[in-house]
Amino acid sequence: MANRSLVSISDYSKEKILQILDKAADFEKNPNRKTLDGKVVATLFFEPSTRTRLSFETAVNRLGGRVIGFADKSTTSGTKGETLKDTIKMVSNYADLIVMRNPIEGAARYASEVSSVPIVNAGDGANQHPTQTMLDLYSIKKTQGKLENLKICMVGDLKYGRTVHSLLMAMSHFNPTFSFIAPDELKMPDEYKTFCDEHGIKYEEHSELSEANIADCDILYMTRVQKERFTDLFEYERVKDVYTLRNKMLDNTKPTMRILHPLPRVNEIDQDVDNNEKAYYFEQARNGVFARQAVICDLLGL
Repeated sequence: MANRSLVSISDYSKEKILQILDKAADFEKNPNRKTLDGKVVATLFFEPSTRTRLSFETAVNRLGGRVIGFADKSTTSGTKGETLKDTIKMVSNYADLIVMRNPIEGAARYASEVSSVPIVNAGDGANQHPTQTMLDLYSIKKTQGKLENLKICMVGDLKYGRTVHSLLMAMSHFNPTFSFIAPDELKMPDEYKTFCDEHGIKYEEHSELSEANIADCDILYMTRVQKERFTDLFEYERVKDVYTLRNKMLDNTKPTMRILHPLPRVNEIDQDVDNNEKAYYFEQARNGVFARQAVICDLLGL
């Protein structure tokens, strides 16, 4: 790549991951600084987003930078036929760093190859979401006191869920055990199970979300069944409500277990779970500001 970018979590070594997490902890202590004074960050969201876009913009604003960009591709010159290449090269003239979400897998990698400034992948289709992974790792370390030797249960859309794909790869540095809980239509793709096999990572697969299947996990990572990833809406309707986590199901889980979710939530976590001390998904979203401050400053060499 012509510049430093974060496209995939595999762009980060174990040492870099730990360094970024240390930076995030420092930013949590004092998130309001002038580190980005004079810097401009462009947020290019070709796909809807709430938490990711707003947390990136909050991260920049709290560090004294400026934000330009768009949250709706219909307002861009792409509607006139402008290519992604031309959009990226043009925006590179205006910004010091570009944060991009695009529904096409591989779009972020391509953007990093044509951009003259760093690209941060804020999600490319069902592929990767590396900054979500960094805030997930930060949340896991905060709640468990470590990253090593944990059991992580991943539930729901494991086929199209870019957050679980990135997290699986990142956790490979820390000797995890995984439990994949998904219906047959949304099982973890074979390429990621092969990745586990090649890295000596233990995993099991279940088709039922039950008290027994989550009793011994340290992290319960819930995901939404993503309607936007389905080409067959009949298939979506069949699996969209297949799992719902209810408060009663948590009675026999570990006291230290925490529930994560990249959000937005639909029906996969009952509202009554929110008041359980094991629910951590809203705090997890807050952690995104600190993790993204750390990533941005690292990419800009600050």
